[in-house]
Amino acid sequence: MAIEKVKEYFRKCGMENRVQEFEVSSATVELAAEALHCEPCRIAKTLSFMVNGQPVLIVAAGDAKIDNSKYKAQFGTKAKMLTPDEVQAMIGHAVGGVCPFAINAGVIVYLDISLKRFQTVFPACGSGNSAIELTIEELETYSSYTAWVDVCKGWD
Repeated sequence: MAIEKVKEYFRKCGMENRVQEFEVSSATVELAAEALHCEPCRIAKTLSFMVNGQPVLIVAAGDAKIDNSKYKAQFGTKAKMLTPDEVQAMIGHAVGGVCPFAINAGVIVYLDISLKRFQTVFPACGSGNSAIELTIEELETYSSYTAWVDVCKGWD
């Protein structure tokens, strides 16, 4: 189960006790915000794409939406989200629990600048009822991100 992989990942970092599991679903931005009693914009949603045959994750603020022209300028291709089956197979987590932690080898992680306005954000932890609160610096460290990108709209 993906949540166990993520807990093991954070156990090695001495942070397993920070992973939160809920009795209710946190599989969407709105549900996660409800479970965490925070604003939806502070949910760090992880979106899965295919870029030139390579699976890519973009972690963005809960109120941000992919801007197709910015995306194409950044990646040189049209935004093509993975199907739920592709997400599970290529990323290693199911839709609703996708996060940039304990993912399959070869997946490239990008962080969208929509997250930079917050002290802390809440990414999922591999299941549709989990999250962890991280500072932006911690998100950078534990996501093994490649770069910050500006590919979203609707948040500023």
